Amino acid sequence: MAGRAREKAPAKKRATRPQIGRRRLRALWAVAIVGISVYLYYRPISSYLETRNDLATSRADVESLRLVKAELELRLVNSTSVDSIEREARRIGYVRPGERLFVVKGIPAWRTARTAGRYDRP
Repeated sequence: MAGRAREKAPAKKRATRPQIGRRRLRALWAVAIVGISVYLYYRPISSYLETRNDLATSRADVESLRLVKAELELRLVNSTSVDSIEREARRIGYVRPGERLFVVKGIPAWRTARTAGRYDRP
């Protein structure tokens, strides 16, 4: 009987040992599959996120350009009137035929002197 007891004890150890090895192998396979999945999906996901950020930036740019376009269209409508064209021409120094152009110099110095009280107000 002693010989039989010796045979049974090692048989139980052998039966539990392969199960632990199988568990480790299964866990290793699971980790490997998850690792490969993460590796394969990393680039498409990062590309998607980058494209989404670029799209948001482009949409913001388009919206700002729409606002600028509306402002420019308003300026175009306002600048095509005769009065505005005349105002701009006078601003850059043009005069009508028969008018005289007078250039007054020293206006900033006159304004500072006037505010300082050097000139009497009428």
